[in-house]
Amino acid sequence: MLNRFPLWKYLLILVVLAVSFIYAAPNLYPDDPAIQITGTSTALEVSEADMARASQALEQAGIPVKAATVSEESRGGLLRLERQEDQLPAKDLVRRALGDEYVVALNLAPTTPQWLRNLGASPMKLGLDLSGGVHFLLEVDMEKAVQTRLNVYEGEIKSLLRKERVRYRSMPQQGNAIQLGFSDDQTLAQARALVRDNYNDFQVDESTRNDLRVLRLQLTDAKLAEIREYSIKQNLTTVRNRVNELGVAEPLVQRQGASRIVVELPGVQDTAEAKRILGKTANLEFRLAAEPDAARATTEAFEFRQPGRPPVQLERNLIITGDQVTDAQASYDENGRPQVNIRLDGRGGDLMNRATRNNVGRSMAVVFIEQRPVTRYVRQDVDGVMQEVAIQSFEEDRKIISLATIQSPLGNQFRITGLDGQGESSELALLLRAGGLAAPMYFAEERTIGPSLGAENITLGVQAALWGFLFVALFMMAIYRFFGLLATVALSFNMVVLVALMSALGATLTLPGIAGIVLTMGMAVDANVLIFSRIREEIANGMSIQRAIHEGFDRAFSAILDGNLTTLLVGGILFAMGTGPIKGFAVTLSIGIMTSMFTAIIVTRAMVNLIFGGRNVKKLWI
Repeated sequence: MLNRFPLWKYLLILVVLAVSFIYAAPNLYPDDPAIQITGTSTALEVSEADMARASQALEQAGIPVKAATVSEESRGGLLRLERQEDQLPAKDLVRRALGDEYVVALNLAPTTPQWLRNLGASPMKLGLDLSGGVHFLLEVDMEKAVQTRLNVYEGEIKSLLRKERVRYRSMPQQGNAIQLGFSDDQTLAQARALVRDNYNDFQVDESTRNDLRVLRLQLTDAKLAEIREYSIKQNLTTVRNRVNELGVAEPLVQRQGASRIVVELPGVQDTAEAKRILGKTANLEFRLAAEPDAARATTEAFEFRQPGRPPVQLERNLIITGDQVTDAQASYDENGRPQVNIRLDGRGGDLMNRATRNNVGRSMAVVFIEQRPVTRYVRQDVDGVMQEVAIQSFEEDRKIISLATIQSPLGNQFRITGLDGQGESSELALLLRAGGLAAPMYFAEERTIGPSLGAENITLGVQAALWGFLFVALFMMAIYRFFGLLATVALSFNMVVLVALMSALGATLTLPGIAGIVLTMGMAVDANVLIFSRIREEIANGMSIQRAIHEGFDRAFSAILDGNLTTLLVGGILFAMGTGPIKGFAVTLSIGIMTSMFTAIIVTRAMVNLIFGGRNVKKLWI
């Protein structure tokens, strides 16, 4: 029988629409402005007492708190606020109340009902131009990058001299130069020849100091420029990898000037985690434990990260650093304790093997290095008014996370044990897997991007979409009457399915994306225009109404399919080759094409079949 669907097809359409309504529903619940609180280390847990202190500080300042919760899973806390404009002052107050042991960051807390979240439904992610987001300006410490590379060079050169049995005396570095003392000219000449044969990155000078012949190895200007350029490029790559590990959609990570990196994270839900992961140096140093009779000038004392253990003397010379780590995976040892499996590059494996094969039985330490923020408040004259101003600086925290006896020579693969829980092992593996930083980075600037501008963009975008929908609906009903009304209903379903798909897929909606949605409205009814015009023509040619409806849908399908496939191809090219706003437009356009094929053809035909199918229709209002 013409114009009748089997029951299963109607049921399938109803299921798709019902699921779409469910997954689009979270977008009706706007997020709460919030303050996220976490510890600077995964070992530090935010307690109810900490949240009470933070809430009290806000209440004393007249900032209402909607709710304060502590999450056992993330070991952090969340303060929900009533007003968006309270976020920035609330952040400063909470940071001051809790101190430098905690990371305090801006956040958006979801208000989606729990039953929707249990089904995996979440609101659509909004781009930086709509909902705002987090903007970080990271400053790369170039001097620390040079110092770290110089320390590695010094360790390698001293190992080379010891291997060749050239006696030397360690001396402190001066500027960007390594200094070594020798007892006579012959020994100095031998050392100079070894350095010249193995290294070409130094400008070599000689001098005499207190009856010592001093060999001074100064890094060349070309090498210094190379180290600085490598540091910014390596950190840029590492930040991009870390953002990818965080799963942020549509991020912006780009270089600014000679030593800065800009990071914009739109729609981030856990900015505290992002700040902690992005800001940590995640650098490692592998050092041998000092022998009992070692000279004090060649050793350095380090504390353990776990409290209660006495400090240990380690050699100043480095074996390798975290730069040589190519892969890191968190796992468990045979006793169920957390560990990180490390894989080194070729050079790192050679250095590790060289250092451990002659030191079996000695202890080797893994030193974890991070920059801890320290905030102090001073009174300064600001526009003629004395105010307390927060000044942030950073302290380098270098502590042992593992000290183990070398059982056999190590190579490209080994493991780090002695970690404080599965959270620390996972975080350390993530940081190392994303890539080691060539130099520490500081948060030179942090701000929320355009909350007021974002709200205005959303308002204007929604208004444009509504006006577009209204004019399309009026046009369709004026030209095609009742069938135009059916097309308008199908277009409404199209918007619901589109929003549901974008929410479920985690696609990011940007301002150009809204333009893509408005364009989708016009393209969606294009299919209906082709179908309805074909039905009119068939009726005018004397065909029966039921046959005209059937032929209209069937014969217009090939033209609709061809037109939509070519547009979808262009959308795919825009997504693959474009960036930022262009991708946002391509996403909504491509998804909109697929949803419009479903609603404009299948849903519209289902409604027409239900109303007119199998009936003796004398006149068709089209």
